[in-house]
Amino acid sequence: MRILVVEDEQKTAAYLKKGLSENGFVVDVAGTGEEGLHLAFSVDYDLVILDVMLPEGDGWSVISGMRAKGRQTPVFFLTARDSVPDRVRGLDLGADDYLVKPFAFSELLARVRSILRRGPARQPEILRAADLEIDLVRHKARRGGKDLDLTPKEFALLSLLIRRAGEVLSRSLIAEQVWDINFESDTNVVDVAIRRLRGKVDDPFEGKLIHTVRGVGYVFGER
Repeated sequence: MRILVVEDEQKTAAYLKKGLSENGFVVDVAGTGEEGLHLAFSVDYDLVILDVMLPEGDGWSVISGMRAKGRQTPVFFLTARDSVPDRVRGLDLGADDYLVKPFAFSELLARVRSILRRGPARQPEILRAADLEIDLVRHKARRGGKDLDLTPKEFALLSLLIRRAGEVLSRSLIAEQVWDINFESDTNVVDVAIRRLRGKVDDPFEGKLIHTVRGVGYVFGER
C-alpha cells in the first residue's frame, strides 16, 4: 500500500517515512501544500497523512482541493493544531481521522490501519490463495498451517502478488510498488527478493504459487 505524507518539518517527515516503510508501506513525502496536492492527483494513494500548517497552501486547502475534484483518498490529519474547532473543521472537510502532535507512532500506525480497513476500497483483512493466508492487519503470513518468517519487504511483495493474482507484473511495476524505485535501469533487486520469497513461500511446499514469465516478470497463482 502507498501512503503520501505531506509534512514540511523534515525530521517528522523522515520519522514517518522510516516507521511506515518498516511496516511494509511505500511512502512518498511532500514538503508543501502545493506539492502534496499535485501528488495526490498524480498517484493513486491508499492514504494521505496531512499536516495543517504548510507552506504554499495549508492542509485545509489540500483536502478541499482533493474533495472538490472528486478525489476520495482517505485523509489523516496529523498536526499540532489541537483545538476542538480545528478538529471539527478537518473532519467536516472530509478527513477520516485527526491526531495531534506530539504522538506515539504505535497509535498512529493503529489509526492508519484502521482507516485503511474501512477505506473506499474496503480491503479485506485476510487474503487467501490455495493454502496460503495473509493477515494484512497483523502482518503475518501462513502456508499449510505454518507461519512464514517474512521481512517487511517480503511481506509487502507477497501482499502485492496475491492482491493481483493472475496478473503478470513487470519487474519495474513491482520495484515501484514495493521499493519506490521509479526507474527501470536496475530492477535486479526484484529478482533477488523473489528468489528469497520463493525460498519461504514455495520451496518447502509441493504446490508452487510464484511463477516467472520469461522476459516480462512474475505472476502469482496456482498452476
